[in-house]
Amino acid sequence: MHDMFLSEEGSLPPLDPKAVAAWKSSKAKDTYGPIVELVEKQQEQARKMGISTSYPGATLAITNSTEREASSQSTALVPVSQQYPSMTQSQIPSTAVNTAVGIPGYATGGSAGANTQSVIQRKAPTMPKPQWHPPWKLFRVISGHTGWVRCVAVDPTNEWFCTGSADRVIKIWDLASGKLKLSLTGHVSTVRALQVSPRHPYLFSAGEDRQVKCWDLEYNKVIRHYHGHLSAVYSMALHPTIDVLVTCGRDSTARVWDMRTKANIHTLSGHTNTVASVVCQSAEPQIITSSHDSTIRLWDLAAGRSMTTLTNHKKSVRAVVLHPTLYMFASASPDNIKQWKCPDGKFIQNLSGHNAILNCLAVNADNVLVSGADNGSINFWDFKTGYNFQRTQAPVQPGSMDSEAGVFAMCFDQSGSRLITAEADKTIKIYKEDEEATEETHPINWKPDLLKRRRY
Repeated sequence: MHDMFLSEEGSLPPLDPKAVAAWKSSKAKDTYGPIVELVEKQQEQARKMGISTSYPGATLAITNSTEREASSQSTALVPVSQQYPSMTQSQIPSTAVNTAVGIPGYATGGSAGANTQSVIQRKAPTMPKPQWHPPWKLFRVISGHTGWVRCVAVDPTNEWFCTGSADRVIKIWDLASGKLKLSLTGHVSTVRALQVSPRHPYLFSAGEDRQVKCWDLEYNKVIRHYHGHLSAVYSMALHPTIDVLVTCGRDSTARVWDMRTKANIHTLSGHTNTVASVVCQSAEPQIITSSHDSTIRLWDLAAGRSMTTLTNHKKSVRAVVLHPTLYMFASASPDNIKQWKCPDGKFIQNLSGHNAILNCLAVNADNVLVSGADNGSINFWDFKTGYNFQRTQAPVQPGSMDSEAGVFAMCFDQSGSRLITAEADKTIKIYKEDEEATEETHPINWKPDLLKRRRY
């Protein structure tokens, strides 16, 4: 094919100059027509006001072959300083400032009432430098459960924390020493969710046996059951200001319970798959749920219905966490960790790089966001900039298989200085900041690339 065209190269008919001129004219008119019309209109107004618009050396390059040649008037863009050679910059009339094309220093004339527009210098967007955080290191490993540890919650007084496991037992541990204080039995299947009430001496637990229990910690007994879930309960949250408990699970619903009367106030339905995580706050939206159907829903607690559905994630969203001070939350999915602004769920940014099935998130007041994955990897991020300042792998206990390296749940203690993780090797691990680290020993390797940020 190439050779055939080469052989015909000299024998092609010559181009018709009139046809070429007509094509160029129509293309110019199509591309630049609106601008030319605007310039002509401005010049017509300038001529009516007696302002000269001719400038012999700078006619417009865009011409219409028939109309422009007949016209003796040359269209021009005139430098303001050449129109008024004897005037200073402050004496030049404002009507001479070019507002049509936006070229600083040139004029095409303008109407008396035209607003003068200055060209605004825009700075290129710059990424804020992340706050320095010391790296975290493993501080303590606690053994005692005989099954996968699935959930963890810290006491509001910061004296103890509790864990729930696949061995059906809830264990309460001393936070300072890591020693076992108490074991609570009562569930007949894996304990998947725990919450300690900051306003009552109550511990709430839920599990794969569909049971939601309220434990009185003064007597260490179950005092209430909340019946209604049709399948396993995976997560729960306590409302910070009113006596309301929210649970969610495999029946694709989140249920709102009156803590005292045990009444099922609302059944929040709308998700089409397991609801994996739920969080509560006192401001709107008061309830946020994430699901295996790849969506996050923001709920109106008073009406008991969905306010907003966020569909940005491409895969199941297993974890949602609220920032303790900022009016924001983060969600974790295998595709990305995403940050959102309340109350409308406005997307802020992606935190990319933790390529695994993410089970849990935790964030403290120092803007340290932590994500834990099914393969035992833990990533530490600066919440505001999304900078991944540390990656670590949870060590597997001796005697466990590498496949048991999985982080199922994590939370910070009340001070934000200890991170407690619940893991698949049947242990609880406590991490703390490295006190010897400085900005010199662990510098910020910050290389922002705006183009690589996938915003969707």
